[in-house]
Amino acid sequence: MAEQQNTGRHNFSDYLYILFKWKKFLIINLIIVTAIATLIAFLIPQTFRAKAVIMAAPDNSMGFGGLTGLLSGKTSATSISSKLFGVASTSNDMLFGLLNSRTMLTDVIKKFDLMKYYEVTDSNMDKTIKDFSGDISFDPDENGMIEISVINKSPQASSEIANYFVRLLDSLNIQMNIEQAKNDREFIEQRYNKNVSDLKSAEDSLYVFEKKYGVIAVPQQVEAAVKASAELESMLAQKELMVELMKNNFGISSPQYKDALDQVKFLKQKVEDLKNSKDITKSSNVFLPFKEVPKLSLDYYRYFREIEIQTKIMEVILPMYEQAKVDEQKSMPTILIIDKAVPPQLKYGPKKGFIILTVFFISFFFFTITIFGGEKIIKEASNLNPLEEKELKAFQGILKFYRMKNFSI
Repeated sequence: MAEQQNTGRHNFSDYLYILFKWKKFLIINLIIVTAIATLIAFLIPQTFRAKAVIMAAPDNSMGFGGLTGLLSGKTSATSISSKLFGVASTSNDMLFGLLNSRTMLTDVIKKFDLMKYYEVTDSNMDKTIKDFSGDISFDPDENGMIEISVINKSPQASSEIANYFVRLLDSLNIQMNIEQAKNDREFIEQRYNKNVSDLKSAEDSLYVFEKKYGVIAVPQQVEAAVKASAELESMLAQKELMVELMKNNFGISSPQYKDALDQVKFLKQKVEDLKNSKDITKSSNVFLPFKEVPKLSLDYYRYFREIEIQTKIMEVILPMYEQAKVDEQKSMPTILIIDKAVPPQLKYGPKKGFIILTVFFISFFFFTITIFGGEKIIKEASNLNPLEEKELKAFQGILKFYRMKNFSI
């Protein structure tokens, strides 16, 4: 042993001997601490945990896409409207946000008078929320569902609070959906009213244009005018040939020649009017003057195109507007209850065995460190600073109290 003191080396048996020498100190203190931990563990009130399992309800309504398809037979507005106006089913992220919101926690605290339960005497809502948050949890499971867990001293109260969370969550989510649908409806309604006004303006402009120029359908009218002009010019060519023949056969003074010449002059005037006259539409609802066709065609197609654009916009906006009005009025459940919370029959806490064993091993570790530290102080008693001298006196007092011999390696 003296050799070990000189070299400063210690084997495992030396440390065991130190613990053996301090066994009274170690055993007595461990018994006291463990007894206190056991008493505290049995004095802690029992708690119970109730759990409800829910999931977001699938979107089984017709939605914008369904209504659009029924009204117009097209699906072009389906994906656009659903993305713009949130027709998709409620996401778990939104449900978690609502569950952890101050609005919901405050409502539950007031409903079940939890300030009294947590003994918050100054009506401090923030403190109550902090205490209450430690007894609740909202977690996703492996199947994508949401578990709502509530811990309470009363099994009945824990299940009632969990089920109230479910009802309140559904109510708040429905309220949010209705509010969102109202905002969507107001936005779409403004755009719909503008579309109605723009469409009416385009129709009125086309009506004035058609009434002024006698335009009904430009391509068909131009085609009719071309055919009429061709027929007139063909007839004119025949009449001019007949005039020459009558001139040669009967002379320029003959009645036949004069009648044919009058017919030629009449046909020439008609062809000229068809090509150049701006007043032809006053006497005809079909023929358009060739000189005015480019401008009339351009103006006509502009008015017609504007009506087509506004009509297409109407085909998209009207179903969305009607669906938004429906969504604003509906209050369908937004969550599905998989498991309703029931009063638990097994306690959740405290875990007495865990508490006692944890305190025992922590105390054992602390007392072991104290023993080796004391042994070192006692061994080096001849070369200590003032603080270490005080520690030495303390350890000597411990040795005396537990009637242990002052022995060092």
